Amino acid sequence: MEIVQMYPMPAQKRPISRQSAWSTLIALPVFNEFKYVNDVLREVHRYCDNILAVDDGSTDGTSKELERHNYIRIISHKENQGYGQSLIDAFNFAGCHKFDWLITLDCDYQHQPTYIPHFCGEIEKEDADIISGSRYLPGINSGSIPPPRDRVAINKKITRILNRFMAARLTDSFCGFKAYRVNAILKLALTEKGYGFPLQLWIRANRARLRIREIPVPLIYHDPKRNFGGKFEKPEVRFDYYMQIIRRELGHNADKNAAGT
Repeated sequence: MEIVQMYPMPAQKRPISRQSAWSTLIALPVFNEFKYVNDVLREVHRYCDNILAVDDGSTDGTSKELERHNYIRIISHKENQGYGQSLIDAFNFAGCHKFDWLITLDCDYQHQPTYIPHFCGEIEKEDADIISGSRYLPGINSGSIPPPRDRVAINKKITRILNRFMAARLTDSFCGFKAYRVNAILKLALTEKGYGFPLQLWIRANRARLRIREIPVPLIYHDPKRNFGGKFEKPEVRFDYYMQIIRRELGHNADKNAAGT
């Protein structure tokens, strides 16, 4: 990992709103998002001065576009290390710079920056350690392009399996739009580098008795043909990978719980 210190983080970190006593960092894991990165960053900057982009080895010109924004900090991976590793790096950065909260969102405009104030409002309630967006809670209008059926099916199946072992009742295991209390999340010692990172997160957070809440966010897909790439393009391979993480984290065979989902 290489940290590119292009511009210094403000010495006095401005709270994300004037009413807030909490210092908050917004982090975006980025991989080959040339099409969206500039618009997303400009929109995010409307709500927060403290922005981190984790460039996970982009090869499409995204890296150069990031350098155009003189109000962000960048962690640059020379090679792709995985979605989970990008988030782990963001957690560590937030901890090193003494932020109270970290809000994460993807850089493909499936997560709407206009919902950042919703997360800030929930932070102020002081009743959670992880505030997770859910695309399956009622009350929010979704996009016009339906999500791939296999992604929805796997998400729901994995969510049901997790809920058998957790006091929390999740509705969306994989949404990356979240707010984390930094000192709480760092205690989990997360290690999963790939797409299955959220599963390790949920199991360890539950074991640590972190307070978890969900809030509704839109279900938006701009490109139904966008894929995971490689072997994970096959739904059965993706599901097996997720189950391996669940079995490893629980310390016993969870397959019997998958049969009834």
